[in-house]
Amino acid sequence: MKSEELKRNVFVEKLSHFSELVMFKHSVFSLPFIFIAMLVAAEGWFGWKLLFLGTLAAISARNFAMGVNRYLDRDIDVLNPRTKGRPSVDGRVSNTQMVLFIIVNALIFIGVAYFINPLAFQLAVPILLILGAYTLFKRFSALAHLILGVSLGLAPIAGVVAVTGEITAWSVYLALGVMFWVAGFDLLYSLQDIAFDKAHGLHSIPSRFGAKKTMWIARVFHLLAVLLWVWFIAVANLGIWAQLAVLFAAVMLTYEHYLVNKDFTKIDKAFFTVNGYLGFVFLLFIIMEVV
Repeated sequence: MKSEELKRNVFVEKLSHFSELVMFKHSVFSLPFIFIAMLVAAEGWFGWKLLFLGTLAAISARNFAMGVNRYLDRDIDVLNPRTKGRPSVDGRVSNTQMVLFIIVNALIFIGVAYFINPLAFQLAVPILLILGAYTLFKRFSALAHLILGVSLGLAPIAGVVAVTGEITAWSVYLALGVMFWVAGFDLLYSLQDIAFDKAHGLHSIPSRFGAKKTMWIARVFHLLAVLLWVWFIAVANLGIWAQLAVLFAAVMLTYEHYLVNKDFTKIDKAFFTVNGYLGFVFLLFIIMEVV
């Protein structure tokens, strides 16, 4: 019995290490928008099958992206005081385990796409390539923030493809809004690493333009996000609840910038709390709109 309990404890501990590796709690950023797209595309409830497949696709895609990021960034993370305690750096998750984790999640994503519909299956590998590109981009281009935005912006595109088998115009506006939303809050989060990025030749907008200009660029990105979400509502012919969703998003983004502008030590609160609530409350309003 003690042997079985020990094995179980080791398994649970390893799961917690992988959860920390991919920062599983941050799935709150992408999951709401895939379901928003699915609800609007289906004009209501889209069924338990797509709920299961959509959730599995979103989680496996994110696990793949984060796994690639952590694996390729080991040489950078070990030097950064903020990241040197990650499981990919301190040995809690080995290189072999990370590679297997990446492969397994890629196969799960492709397999799930196959069971959704032909277009989803055709897009599966290109989506994985885009998801893996972020880590490489930041080594030679400050546009890496937008690549991260594109990665999460694929979530609503995937959602509408799952329901309709096609890409609609309104889903593109929703996705572009997500892209600028994510790129904007990634700029704010990257303010923590300005000195490190400069010292190690990493490309980021904060290290290139400084904190003050970066905050203005983030404001422009978030303004574009709100305007694109307004456009999404108009093209999708949605009503008052969807309008309230965008109004709430605008208020939350304004509050986020207030927190960061007031005190850089509030970046974590702005990044995790505010953006986490934004996605889920946006989803709640869309549920009220279509259901």
